[in-house]
Amino acid sequence: MTRVAVIGVGLMGRNHVRVYSEMPDVELVAIVDQDQSTAELLSNLYHVPYHADFHEMVEKERPDAISVAVPTEFHYDVVRDLLEMRCNVLVEKPIAATPEQARELIALAKQNNCVFTVGHIERFNPAVMDLKRRLENGELGRVFQVHARRVGPFPSRIQDVGVIKDLAIHDLDIMHYLTGSYVDRVYAEAKSTLHSACEDMFVGTLHFMNGVIGLLEINWLTPTKIRELYITGERGMFCVNYITQDLFFYENAESANSDWKPLSLIRGVSEGSIIKYAIKKKEPLRSELEAFISCVQGRDAGIVNGSDALEALQIAMALVESATVSETIKVRSHDNYQLPSTSSIKKLDISN
Repeated sequence: MTRVAVIGVGLMGRNHVRVYSEMPDVELVAIVDQDQSTAELLSNLYHVPYHADFHEMVEKERPDAISVAVPTEFHYDVVRDLLEMRCNVLVEKPIAATPEQARELIALAKQNNCVFTVGHIERFNPAVMDLKRRLENGELGRVFQVHARRVGPFPSRIQDVGVIKDLAIHDLDIMHYLTGSYVDRVYAEAKSTLHSACEDMFVGTLHFMNGVIGLLEINWLTPTKIRELYITGERGMFCVNYITQDLFFYENAESANSDWKPLSLIRGVSEGSIIKYAIKKKEPLRSELEAFISCVQGRDAGIVNGSDALEALQIAMALVESATVSETIKVRSHDNYQLPSTSSIKKLDISN
């Protein structure tokens, strides 16, 4: 039986508590939150002790695995202390507030031989998992463009970050995951309309090192929730609806049974068949936590590693910088990335 605890039982943390309580071979041994009324409510509901201090909880309960779902600004302090106590940790995205903090946490997890993963939950969406398999099988051919649309109403619970770090970071990770490539430059436009401190509307473009173009449309201003991803390639377009876990394929009829290169000169693109794939639905959080527990138990289960989470954070930071200075940002992708100062940023000529 794997003993687990949850630190931070706001909206997302409560879901961790619920899912853990439903998992076989898992025992929820503690919850931690400084809001006593919330912690006491969940403690009574799930018959589990609560603590106000996570250091005390670890010493007393000795959990094998811990979910951290506190606000982003506290990720570094909480996760650092847990890793120093040699705990296995899943922290909600983003990995930390800055790339420097993220690198330190990754190094600390390695040093102490801890399982350390980040809650990029869309990786575990059944439609995304099926799409990944189909792309790896070459069903789309060459990929040209990835377009994410993630919009909805303003969530009053979010105060410490804007839409880029809170929402776009989902799609930044998925784009990296599906294309298998890193980003070398970005451009963004953003504004704050309802949020008091951060951006609540954002559009951005990414140029991947393998030539794929990424487009993002993210906001907290749309009165209905939309979560969609489109991937266009030589054989057509895949469309993922994250919410319904549906996957569609729109065929480019001109590519059927032919090579793309001559067709691109002679015929171009035309509508073909539309396919809706049968996807076995499952709650992504359940799959994510199962993978985490499997790794804690010593089995390789495809968790999101710290390096990938760092990559998503670095690109998000570059997009925030681009939106601030209204210029294209050249990105030194992956571990070598350093956010350039405003004075050193040069606009790139991408007209060619």
